[in-house]
Amino acid sequence: MADNVPQPDIIDARDGADEIEQSRAPLMEHLIELRARLMIIVGALAAAFVLCFLVSAPLYNWLTLPFVNAVTAAGQETAVLNYAPLELFFSRIKLSFFAALMASFPITAWQIYAFVAPGLYKSEKRAVLPFLFAMPVLFAMGIALVHVMVLPMVLDFALGIEAGTEAGAPANYNLFVKVGEYLSLAIALMVGFGFAFQLPVVLMLLGQAGLISAEFLSRNRRYAIVIIFLVAAFLTPPDPMSQIALGGTILVLYELSIWGVRWTQRKRGPVAPETSAG
Repeated sequence: MADNVPQPDIIDARDGADEIEQSRAPLMEHLIELRARLMIIVGALAAAFVLCFLVSAPLYNWLTLPFVNAVTAAGQETAVLNYAPLELFFSRIKLSFFAALMASFPITAWQIYAFVAPGLYKSEKRAVLPFLFAMPVLFAMGIALVHVMVLPMVLDFALGIEAGTEAGAPANYNLFVKVGEYLSLAIALMVGFGFAFQLPVVLMLLGQAGLISAEFLSRNRRYAIVIIFLVAAFLTPPDPMSQIALGGTILVLYELSIWGVRWTQRKRGPVAPETSAG
């Protein structure tokens, strides 16, 4: 009879094996769910890429409108974009991929949110959801600002500085713009301004989490200005007009973020002090 009684070390080994199996099952479920959501993200990106490539020619023509208007305003009859063999094709692929990333972003963001949402409290879910919808809208606003104001301003500056012929100059100067270089300039500006427009979202989320305050942002404004223009110089092409435009835009967004963080503080209310138990 005594031989049939489980020994303590055997019981501990069985308990340890049961715990491993119990932890392994949720882990596998999370990995399976993660794989399924990644497949949805990749599928949405692939479908968006195909659709964007089908309309890549008119989409690129839309991007060239600021260039055409700047050339026409400079007094030239026609706007010419030059390209090397296959450069136009690969530029359309690059543009399609960039457009597909933006088009599929709502699906990507929702899949990421759905994966982490079970680990959030209801108050945290309510706090994150509005910003989840605001991010693509703000990114689109940054792109619209580039197309309507910033890119024409940069091109006017380039044509005025580089394309003008001085009186009595020994040579004529002609601005030589290639398809790929123009696309890289437009995408760099759109990405820079698109991410710059996310600043209110980031700061308001940090403020809602209690990590920063409006007073902190106001007190450190002078350091923020230096960092803002350093970031603008890093995100934009090496011309002063685009750097000043992006730096000024981020600075305005920083001031709006201070107001937004102050509003979230009032909405959240004062944080109750911690009390020690016992």
